[in-house]
Amino acid sequence: MTLLSAPPQTRRSTGDAAPLAPAARLLPALAAVYRAQLTRAKVARLPLLFVATFQSIGILVMMRGVVDAGQSSAARAVVAGSSVLVVAFVALNLLAQYFGRLRATGGLDHYATLPVPAASVVLGAAAAYASFTLPGTLVTAAIGAVMFGLPLGQLWVLLAVVPLAGAALSGLGAACGLLAPRQEIATMLGQLGMSAALLLGVLPVDHLPQPVLWVRDLLPSTYGVEAFSRTFAPDPDWGMVLVDLGVCAGVGVVSLALATWAYRRAVSR
Repeated sequence: MTLLSAPPQTRRSTGDAAPLAPAARLLPALAAVYRAQLTRAKVARLPLLFVATFQSIGILVMMRGVVDAGQSSAARAVVAGSSVLVVAFVALNLLAQYFGRLRATGGLDHYATLPVPAASVVLGAAAAYASFTLPGTLVTAAIGAVMFGLPLGQLWVLLAVVPLAGAALSGLGAACGLLAPRQEIATMLGQLGMSAALLLGVLPVDHLPQPVLWVRDLLPSTYGVEAFSRTFAPDPDWGMVLVDLGVCAGVGVVSLALATWAYRRAVSR
């Protein structure tokens, strides 16, 4: 009689499973993944960020022997392309390697067990990798502007160029790492993407054949380079700058959505 008169919750069968905790919401989960990845990136990726910045400055020095200083389109393209190259090295190349290594070593299983949306994992990692490229990009742009005799007053545009170009390139980098069948292929794809950003972003457009220009238009970082390059003109066309940034933002949304789908595909296999 004592058992029958007990409240219903005390008569639960020992075989009943306890209810699972509710899944975390997107924004809190995104913030948590971002903080964790940013802390890890500060320790493990700062030397590579130095390498990326040093590499871009070296390209500026090399191109200075080919391109004359002054308000020429070639000089603007070299400085803008070298600056965005820092973002491409970290957001595309390193993120492809990171997700490729996670998939190869089973590290994705850890994220799969967490009650967080798939988008928060991809967006958090992409934002962390892209955000700490800003100092290197600013240093490269400032040195390039002085070296090629360009104005320094518009460097604030990088506050928009870096996150938008970084989002687009991070999404592609994450998708390459998650979709590649092997870690070595993910590394190769990341390096090929960075090489494309180097060759198609730094070389002046006037020196490229038309088929290469078509390929250049497909590269997300191109629109970040174009937006930043336009600001060096004596009278910048801000309307076209906004158009380039808008295209970069649209490509970023698509590439991050692709990376989120690739993450769901990888953890479900």
